[in-house]
Amino acid sequence: MSEFKPVLLALPSLTPSLAIEILPYGLIINKIIVQPDGRTHDLLIGPELPQHHLQRKYVNTIIGRYANRIPVGKHAIERNGIQAEVTAIANEGDKVSLHGGPTGFDALPWEQVDKPTLFTATELSHLPGAEESTAAVFRLVSPDGDQGFPGKLIVEALVALIGPGTQERKFIRPGDHIDQLEFDLGSVVLVYRAKLDSAQPAVTPVNLTQHWGFNLTASLKDGPESLSIKDHLLTIKADNIVDRDEVHLSKYSYLPVANTPHAHVAKPIGQDFPGVGYDDYYLLSKAPTEVPKRFPVSSLKPDFDLLKDVLRPTHEDTPAPRGQRGEPVVELSSPKSGLKIIFDTNQSGLMFYSNIFSDASEGYRKRIHGGSGEKGDGYGPQTAAFLEFHDPLAAFLDPSTKNGDDTLLTSDEIYNNYVRMDVKFKQQAP
Repeated sequence: MSEFKPVLLALPSLTPSLAIEILPYGLIINKIIVQPDGRTHDLLIGPELPQHHLQRKYVNTIIGRYANRIPVGKHAIERNGIQAEVTAIANEGDKVSLHGGPTGFDALPWEQVDKPTLFTATELSHLPGAEESTAAVFRLVSPDGDQGFPGKLIVEALVALIGPGTQERKFIRPGDHIDQLEFDLGSVVLVYRAKLDSAQPAVTPVNLTQHWGFNLTASLKDGPESLSIKDHLLTIKADNIVDRDEVHLSKYSYLPVANTPHAHVAKPIGQDFPGVGYDDYYLLSKAPTEVPKRFPVSSLKPDFDLLKDVLRPTHEDTPAPRGQRGEPVVELSSPKSGLKIIFDTNQSGLMFYSNIFSDASEGYRKRIHGGSGEKGDGYGPQTAAFLEFHDPLAAFLDPSTKNGDDTLLTSDEIYNNYVRMDVKFKQQAP
């Protein structure tokens, strides 16, 4: 099927290299490949064959229309005087609608497009030429009533690789400190945009994310230890997590992370490990960013530009002014492999999920991670750090967010969500 034919993006003429593989089915980021040290690493868990994603939901897919959990039932919504109704359909027990309903954006084929309508010519001019194959835009049209959500929604997703720019290669010299040996491999940028296609005033909830799972040591294939993420170092710049009920629905209140296992400040994930693991929403501390989550449809003119600094190389003669991109909010690294990924975003928070519900006997594992590629040889719990950036759970049902950060989109607005991941490598001292 064409939706499982990979779309390959790669940074040209760079050693070490950075490349990704995208499947139009579910807009799956199937592989993130780096070769910093003569070895090939795939930073994402997942099945060997693209078609096996049909048996494993939510592995590296986009999530939509609405990430995470919504109470089942009918919900009246209103933003700026525009009203509609959402009918959340159960697909996790009888009380929870999970990740957009029974057939969410993760289970649909996306179309790669050459002429996007939700990105301007100026924004796309920051990308290399088409011959470089470093970026692609995909589109999905969700009809009115899809999975109980009102309004016809047009969604476009930009996936781009950004080179690190000019950087001085560092060599080990007597007396060099190990920190001097870290260098950049490039960046992966995801930008989601969405617009209601309606001649009349309309409103709908939108809260998208990428449900991707990272393991920075699995490609070392050093036995079971290399599959565990417990020795990965994690920093999340968050002061609170969402308080949830027995079926993981939001109580629309927050719990402090200080002096709890949820205080992640460059510590091993396995330190102070809670119960079965992590599956929690972290509300990020406020990061200075001027990249809005939505903007007026009337602004979308040829010279409109929100992406200049989001798509800027890490090393450039004129770095982005402070505030035009978010400060780094999450960092995941492995002293064992030397790999590090750093995230910034304009979203309010993220889910950190340590793959606690994964069953190796029901899954598939990539050969590059020591797997056979066959069912029954999958990934077990604590084998991936899923870092899913999106706005708070069911925020449109929280009275405190009304007409504010409520995850509702009206027909005179365009939804704008970006996540940028910078990939780094620290060369080991001899």
